[in-house]
Amino acid sequence: MNTIVIRTVRPDDLAQTAAVEAACFPAAEAADERSLRERIAAFPESFLVAETGGRVIGFINGAVTDQRTITDDMFEDAGLHNPDGAYQSIFGLDVVEEFRHQGIASRLMEEMIRRAREQGRRGLILTCKDRLIGYYQKFGYVNLGVSASVHGGAVWYDMILEFPS
Repeated sequence: MNTIVIRTVRPDDLAQTAAVEAACFPAAEAADERSLRERIAAFPESFLVAETGGRVIGFINGAVTDQRTITDDMFEDAGLHNPDGAYQSIFGLDVVEEFRHQGIASRLMEEMIRRAREQGRRGLILTCKDRLIGYYQKFGYVNLGVSASVHGGAVWYDMILEFPS
């Protein structure tokens, strides 16, 4: 079995990340190639991929913001990224089906948390569906309740992980 490496995204990862996103999310929720290209350009330091044998098999990404919750406009406008912001957001945590249940998503999340802490952030924020609340709570996220986000027509929950000051 090949080693799985977690690394910062590169521009030449675009096609593979777009394919992973399309495989992991319904069309109404998935970021399209244009959006992923803009994210890679705007915040590569907040866009990590899991790679094995030259193949991107998963990724985690999100802008940095001063907001304590994610708003729908953040998904569409990579220009809202504030490199000096207080919170690292998580727009998506994707792992292709054949590599799930091997700890890859956890490794991606743990690396993003580690980097956010090193960068002096106050914490991380994300939205998730109700079935994933318990998963994110294992990392220390707290459920803030139903989100104002209506991204993709789904019901989302705001989650926050705040570092001790």
